[in-house]
Amino acid sequence: MNLKKKLSILTALAVFQAFAVIPANAQAADQSDATPVNTAKVKSVEVIKKEQTIAESEVKDQSGTQTSDNDTTEETNPESTDSSGTDVTPVDPATPAESEDAEGTEEEVPAPTPVEVEPSTSGQSLSGTAGGDLTLYMNSNKMVQDGKTYLAGQPMAVKNGVSYVAIRALVDRVGYEVKYDNTTKETIIISGEEELRFKTNSKIYTVNGEARTMKGAAYQQKNTFMVPLTSITQALNITYTVNQPAKTVVLKLSTKPVASFTVPKEIFAGDNVTYTTKYSSPKGLDIVDERWTGRQDSFDQPGTYTVTYAVQDSSGQWSDPYSVTIQVQKPNLPPVAMFTTDKEEYKMGEKITYIDQSTDDENAIEKTEWDNNALAFFVPGPKTITITVTDKHGLSDSYSKIINVTGETLYTLSDFNQLFTPVGGKFTFNGGEVPAMEKVPYTYYDEQSILIRSNSPETVNSEGIVYKESSIGQTRFMIHHVNNTGKNVKMYVVATNNNMYPATLEQQNMGFAGPSPFATVAGKLSIDRWFQSMQEGTGKLDVVLQPGESKLILTELSALPMKKGQVISLYSDVFSDYRLDYNIIMIEENKDPMEVWSTLPVLDRDGVHNRGTYPNATRVITYDQEVGSKPSRLPLGDNASDPNLVGTDPMAYTDASNAGNFGVLYKITLNNVAPRTLISFNPRGGKYSGVALVNGQVVQISEGKSLSAPNEQSVLYRTGSYGESVTILFSAAPGSNLPVNLLFTPLPAEK
Repeated sequence: MNLKKKLSILTALAVFQAFAVIPANAQAADQSDATPVNTAKVKSVEVIKKEQTIAESEVKDQSGTQTSDNDTTEETNPESTDSSGTDVTPVDPATPAESEDAEGTEEEVPAPTPVEVEPSTSGQSLSGTAGGDLTLYMNSNKMVQDGKTYLAGQPMAVKNGVSYVAIRALVDRVGYEVKYDNTTKETIIISGEEELRFKTNSKIYTVNGEARTMKGAAYQQKNTFMVPLTSITQALNITYTVNQPAKTVVLKLSTKPVASFTVPKEIFAGDNVTYTTKYSSPKGLDIVDERWTGRQDSFDQPGTYTVTYAVQDSSGQWSDPYSVTIQVQKPNLPPVAMFTTDKEEYKMGEKITYIDQSTDDENAIEKTEWDNNALAFFVPGPKTITITVTDKHGLSDSYSKIINVTGETLYTLSDFNQLFTPVGGKFTFNGGEVPAMEKVPYTYYDEQSILIRSNSPETVNSEGIVYKESSIGQTRFMIHHVNNTGKNVKMYVVATNNNMYPATLEQQNMGFAGPSPFATVAGKLSIDRWFQSMQEGTGKLDVVLQPGESKLILTELSALPMKKGQVISLYSDVFSDYRLDYNIIMIEENKDPMEVWSTLPVLDRDGVHNRGTYPNATRVITYDQEVGSKPSRLPLGDNASDPNLVGTDPMAYTDASNAGNFGVLYKITLNNVAPRTLISFNPRGGKYSGVALVNGQVVQISEGKSLSAPNEQSVLYRTGSYGESVTILFSAAPGSNLPVNLLFTPLPAEK
């Protein structure tokens, strides 16, 4: 080849490479010929240091189609016709793929370095501004807008059922600004006040800083940034329609500004109305004017009103009107407080019945408060009782009534409390008399059940394994811990099957509470929910573990992170057909328990609270002799009549005694409770807050308040005119104190 010819080829190649560095994201072409032509007039070219536009180039296929990296044509079939679009399944391509060069394969031109064409004074991307509706062709890089054909850097494609488009070419035609942030490695789209940020190989993108999830990860293909179509349409409220026969997707675009407003959900006649406006321009133009129709600062009369709002941008274009129909209600009236009593005058110790007759025009009383509404009075004289009711709007009303208490006594305070204190309520008495009461001489037997009590260190100061054990068959977990690590943590139970055969773990019931700042609250709620789970048959779950497999179980435990000082409390019964290894751990909230549990240290017990593995954790008490005909008591958790369970602490290689028998389920059946017997609960070791299951019903032990030792008792049950069999299920609530007594007291005669 002669020198002159060589120079001509080199000159042509240099010209071609010079044009290659100019973004060819969406080049206008003649309608009859889709061959890309670079027509941009460049004032200057500048390498971006912090922000740069994404160059989308290498438009190679004259037919408007292009093959993907894996040499298979990816196709799209959007199924939705609104802005919430659903990603799609492949369909036939719109046009057949053709060879890039009929005469042979050329060497591929290297991808150009990202550069930015000097922006126009309007602040919009130089290569395009928003025009009419934009038509995208499935499996093609062809786009049509306002009668002109444009070619994107890559065709619409489908990966794993998700439709992808070349982001730069799309937003140029829509009229938004696109940048690249070298510091955060993010592609940025700016539309008026909206800012979208995308990262390569990530499903997460942000809209004005709020993280959202796409159906597929963004990716780079031949220097072209591809994102799911629906992430753009949803974030920018672009609607679209699909024409399957034509294999097209039409984006509905508008250059008009957009206006909207909101008003309070409830508007009453005469109230001031707050209008909260929102507006934007697809082209990022300033909003310079607004107009209202039907707006009133307050509406004097109830009824239906329509208010319309529109805004104008700096180019003079008005938005479409935005209308809201407002239902103005009659002015809200405060509730009317009222109550009556069954009598106007009472003896001392006579039960008073209060009848609430308060009303509200919307039947929306949300709070009722009483003052001095005692069940009975034991000092003579006039008594003022007050009721205050508050509606959902915060308006209140009060009513007071005076009743008279005579000097005559009907019941003493002690007799009245025994007869009329509601089940779950408490009253004071002389607790010093309890130790002298006759003990019910009960016997018991234990059902086979393993108790794993994880309660020490109760206050956990560092990450680690708080308990580890293995068990087979019937197993009960009691887990009660406080976070004192100084950071947010989560607790997990990891079960491992080290057998040669698959193992099944059946979760039979679940009682979990927390995280809570109060140990007694968490402990009471966990027992309450455990009993409710037994009643209702909820909390059941089967987990299969293959040989050598580890899985998380009792996942309620890790549903929420624990902040410093917070407490969790869990009770659950499970059954496994093979021996399983259990690790109960506390770790930082963002760590993966399955990755770190085997490397965690074993934490020491605190020397105050109890941990251990205890057999025979269900204690069955059946008593056939009469109780209730004279005062008597049935002590629990005293390590005398009710001995502590004895077990082991496998982590400390020592014996353990279950002080208080926390975690033990007591099944108490009293087959001969005398007529007119009060059964009550009296703590002896300190404050107590818990529940019991009495004849199948959950009964609060001092509803709403804890019970103090030794001079308070809470009502569990009263028998009627005939003897009864009474069944009580009880387990000591974590955070409370043992021992306790069940008291059986003959009721005084009613008058």
